[in-house]
Amino acid sequence: MTEIPKKILLGEKIPYPKRYAPEILVPLPRNINRESISIETNNLPFVGVDVWHAYEFSFLTNYGLPVAGIIKMVVPADSPFLVESKSLKLYLNSFNMERYGNNSKEGVLIILNTIRNDLNKILKTDIKISYFEYQNKVFRFDFSDYLILENNLDGEIIEYKDFNEKPELLISEISSQREIKFATHLIRTNCKITQQPDWGSAYIYMKGTKTPSKDCLLKYLVSMRNENHFHEEICEMIYQRLNFFFAPDDLMVTCIYSRRGGIDICPTRASSSELLPKYLSECNQLSYKLLRQ
Repeated sequence: MTEIPKKILLGEKIPYPKRYAPEILVPLPRNINRESISIETNNLPFVGVDVWHAYEFSFLTNYGLPVAGIIKMVVPADSPFLVESKSLKLYLNSFNMERYGNNSKEGVLIILNTIRNDLNKILKTDIKISYFEYQNKVFRFDFSDYLILENNLDGEIIEYKDFNEKPELLISEISSQREIKFATHLIRTNCKITQQPDWGSAYIYMKGTKTPSKDCLLKYLVSMRNENHFHEEICEMIYQRLNFFFAPDDLMVTCIYSRRGGIDICPTRASSSELLPKYLSECNQLSYKLLRQ
């Protein structure tokens, strides 16, 4: 099995770069976790993207005027590498005292091209990237009609006793519903390197001849509580288990994680591109933020 590279910044005390530092970016092979859950890198059972929001991005113009806004990056799930989150945070902060362009518009164009080229180089893919100024906008949301599991349980008392991933929970109860749109805000997993808790929400769409009940699906999602994985890996694990046990006609899993260090990661995987969340996946659109984002 492929091992995690030795050059990894998570858990290390690293000073913020004073100048532009593309060399600080750390790529991580996606196949590390995929091998353990029987996902073939050359035959992925899904399409998808990893959506990154950097809420605290800033730089200076040539005249020293600070410019601040949000950067949204969309990384294809079929790229051979993902980027380590701490290295990306440090990299983006390395622009803080650098000067680009005679005005903010000029500077933004230079920076977006720079970030795109740097990430494409280390991830071996073509990312999409956009910049947003801090201003009031009409935000759209892909999941407004999803049922929140913890607010709509079957039965008054349900016992939760599994806190390490237990796929068998998914088949403890089979529902006759042909189509489900379920969600939970109770996702809690842990960083693969530091074991620090990560908090998030999961949105699941499934259509097929059999589906999990609300109770057993929530029990399974709660069983992630002591798992140590990156956000992208958790999303793929949930997708793979549902796909294996239920063989649905259509399947989509999106995980929206809390912001950490000014950045959130929102991976989404689906059986077809038409099922991917429209606004979240669109690089030029900021979607509605959840409470923890």
